[in-house]
Amino acid sequence: NAELTGKVAEETLDQAHITVNKNTVPFETRSPFVTSGVRIGTPAVTTRGMQEPQMEAIAGFIMRALQAVGNDSALASIARDVRDLCTQFPIMRRRLG
Repeated sequence: NAELTGKVAEETLDQAHITVNKNTVPFETRSPFVTSGVRIGTPAVTTRGMQEPQMEAIAGFIMRALQAVGNDSALASIARDVRDLCTQFPIMRRRLG
C-alpha cells in the first residue's frame, strides 16, 4: 500500500542485502528507469536449499526493509539478519572435471 517506486524499493532492499530488480507492471505509468514494481527471483535461494520457512523469513525481511526506507541503522540490522540466514545455507561449489 506504500507509494514506493520500483527504483526506491530496489535501492532500499539492496542496502538490506536483498537483490531484486525494478520492473514495470501491466499498465505502467512510470518511466522504465523508475517503474512501479520489482521482480523477485527464487533460484538464488532455492539452489542454497532454502524452503518455505526461509521464504517466509525473507518475505519478513522485505517487509521490514520497505517499511524502513531511509533508515540506515534499521537496514543494516536487516542486512545482518539476511547474512545470518545465508550463513546457514552456504553456496555449494562443485568441482568440474
